[in-house]
Amino acid sequence: MATVLITAFDAYGEWQQNSSWLTLVELTRSLPQQPQVTTRRYPVDYAILQERLAADLEAGYDYSLHLGQAPGRRGIELEMIGLNVAGGFEQEAEEAGRLVPEGPVAYRSQLPLGRWAAQIRQAGIACQVSYHAGTFLCNAVLYLAHYLAEQRGLPTRSTMIHVPLEVSQVSSGERMLTALPAATMATALRLILADLAGAPGSVRQV
Repeated sequence: MATVLITAFDAYGEWQQNSSWLTLVELTRSLPQQPQVTTRRYPVDYAILQERLAADLEAGYDYSLHLGQAPGRRGIELEMIGLNVAGGFEQEAEEAGRLVPEGPVAYRSQLPLGRWAAQIRQAGIACQVSYHAGTFLCNAVLYLAHYLAEQRGLPTRSTMIHVPLEVSQVSSGERMLTALPAATMATALRLILADLAGAPGSVRQV
């Protein structure tokens, strides 16, 4: 049976909740029997993220899916590229450092993101492949997952999945931002998990 690590982030800044965590909680209300899923919630902190991710990946998961909140996005975005850049919310581009001084410039996810995006759209959920995960923690977890797997000889293949705000986060009407119900975003994740479990055309048959 395939093993999958799914992570999400704590709340940060002005947000009292994080849609990535709300989505993951909803997913766990009805997990499929396959694949075997392990979930984690990480704080919005570079040092702690790297420490916990490194410890979690030691289990040698087949796949790791990392969820992150993306206010303003209209749908789910499957991130292809992780950059060796460590930036912040209010940091100028020239102030950004490197996540790993000796690491490569970038990693590209080897998961079938295009196929997943098409399957999710067929279910009536807005989804696309994205080629820039930003320069903050969502990018960091994508890059570091690849770097750690490479350095330690782990089998884990990874991607970052950006999700829009959850409906409850914008229900006050004070901000006109696109949102999706957690149940809808969890449905998208279940489609990905079904693919990973070995459904026709799955990763394991490529």
